[in-house]
Order: sequence, then C-alpha cells, then structure tokens
Amino acid sequence: MAITQENLYVLLTILSSSSLFRHHHSCNAQSLASCQFDSIYQFGDSFSDTGNLALVAPKVPCNQPPYGQSLPNKATGRCSDGMLIVDYIAQAAGLSFIEPYFSKNATHSSGVNFAMAGAPASSLYENQDYGHRIPAMDHEQLELFSKYMNGSSCSQDRLKRSLFIVGQIGLNDYNNALLHGNKSFEEVKNMVLNVVQAIKDAVKWVIGYGAVKVLVPGQWPMGCLPIYLSRFPTNDTAAYDQFHCLKDWNSISDCHNYHLRNTIEELKKEYPDVTIVYADYYSVFEWLLTHQEELGFEAVDKLCCGVEGEADTSEVKACGISPDVHLCANPDNLISWDGIHMTQQAHKYIAQQLIRDILPELNCGQS
Repeated sequence: MAITQENLYVLLTILSSSSLFRHHHSCNAQSLASCQFDSIYQFGDSFSDTGNLALVAPKVPCNQPPYGQSLPNKATGRCSDGMLIVDYIAQAAGLSFIEPYFSKNATHSSGVNFAMAGAPASSLYENQDYGHRIPAMDHEQLELFSKYMNGSSCSQDRLKRSLFIVGQIGLNDYNNALLHGNKSFEEVKNMVLNVVQAIKDAVKWVIGYGAVKVLVPGQWPMGCLPIYLSRFPTNDTAAYDQFHCLKDWNSISDCHNYHLRNTIEELKKEYPDVTIVYADYYSVFEWLLTHQEELGFEAVDKLCCGVEGEADTSEVKACGISPDVHLCANPDNLISWDGIHMTQQAHKYIAQQLIRDILPELNCGQS
C-alpha cells in the first residue's frame, strides 16, 4: 500500500491542536513510516482484537452496538467505540488496518491480527466465555500463526520487514483469578511468572520464524480501570494513589511489568541480532492521566457506555448487551469506553506517545 500524506501525518494533525504536544513531538508518524514495515503481526487480547472473537462468536458484546459507533462500518468486533492502538500504529506506519486471522475475505496484505478478546496469556488460565473456550496466546494463537506461515507465501525477507507485537496481554489471566476465582492479590502475584513465561515463549516462537523486530507491551495500571474502581470502592484514602487508582490492583501490574522487563533483557542477550522493545503502557497511561484536562478528558473513573457513567456490576446491563444501557454524549471526552476498554480518543493519544517512546529503540534505518 502506498504511503499517503494522510498516513504520514495523521498524528501530526492531532499534535498541532495543542501546545502541550508541539514541544514534545515533531514527526512521529513520518519516523514510523521510515521503518518501512511491510506487515504487522499482532498477538493479544481484547485490547488488540480487530474482529477475531466476533467472527467466531458473532453475538459477543463487542460486535454489537454501540461498540464501533465512531467507525464507518460501526461494530467490527473492536472493544471500543472506534480505532484501537494497533490501528493507529498501522496507520502511522503507512499500512492499512491489520485484518483478523479469521476473516474469510481478508487479503492480509498488511499482516495478520491473531489477537482474540478474552484470551489469557497462559493456557494455564484459559476460561469459558459466551459459550466459547477462549484460546490462550501461548498455545493456540501461536499455532494459528504457524498454520498461516506454513500455508502462505510469506518470505523471510518480508518477515524481516515486519513488526511483531506480542501483547498487551495478561489482564484476563489476573482478572479471571480475582473476580471469578476469588484469589487474593498475593495469590495472583504468584501467577505472574507463568504469565510472563507465556509471553516469553511467544516472543521466542516468532523469532524462530524469522522475526527481527518485536514489540512487547507491558500491563496497564489495573487499578485505574473503572470496572475495579466501581466494584471495590473504599473510604480508606490510603488505598488510592495520586490519580485515584487502587494501589493493590496496580501492584499486580507493577509486579507483571517488573518481571516482563527483566525477561526482555534476558531475551536481548539470547538474541542479540533481534530488536526486542518493551512498550511501557503503564507509564503512558499515567502520562494520559497527568494531562487528562489538557487533552479534554473527564475523571478516570467515568466511562461512556455503562450505567450513568459508572462501571456496571450487572452483566445483564453491560455495554453491548442491554439495549437501554447509558451512553455518554461524546466518547471523545472520556478515557474509558466500557469500564475496561478505552475510547478511540484515548487510544489515539496513547498510540502517539508509544510511537514517540519506542522509535529510538526500534533502530529503524539501521541494517
């Protein structure tokens, strides 16, 4: 696909609207396009799924309105009102949207998205959702990748010009244990090494097929998600950090990211000819909260699709399930779309910050 001026400068048009960005950003989109990626291969969960679960189970909430209301084709299986982070990364790289693996009409000219909503990182923590077993990344997503590679004409040269994104993933492993398995925070932290090992195995798997540039996102600060803020409120002010996020829940993300960063350093030593980059989603989300007023966002605990702006604890009235669910007037004013997933506007700002952060480490233009 030809790199258009719109693709090259899609992020610059966003930056020009605020002096906050004029100082810190100059040519993110153009620089990412200079990497000359032919393809992007995405693995992960609902934060990255562009339609796989919806194609397998069409009645899932993310494939129902008002999901996708900011997209021309409306609901596409993306768990947001619009574009995801991977969509913005692809656009900034001059590529078309990365089509889901299960799309029968896909050309996959810009790569393949293997992510599936609800997927855990580790097969040890798989769960049944909406009547379907959700495959883990470390097993079935990688098998789908192998099946695709064995049945396609994708060359080693093309893989060397591709970006592999392994995650963001792990939230479902921890969420299932905490909300459905009644595990304590300490018990969940004992799961972290298994989750990180699954991510490590996935990175080694794609490197084995010829990947030379791998992006590995960390975990969001879980305690900042409205679903947890509304379900586990407390009068103890010491339980919250400066952003009004729950410290105990964030401690799981901290633990995950600590071990993931160490694992990436080990992988770098094991594969010195492969560029492996940690994407610090935690810090970028905190950056978003720090500048939420300048960016036009309201409080972190509010969401767009829920009950009167708060995360609904009732599955019956959840977004995409209840036809009379409360919907905000403008999702661009909120960070959270449904209590877990973010709005298109939040994804846009997060993506441009991530691109700024990862560009120096991607070593684009170097042989």
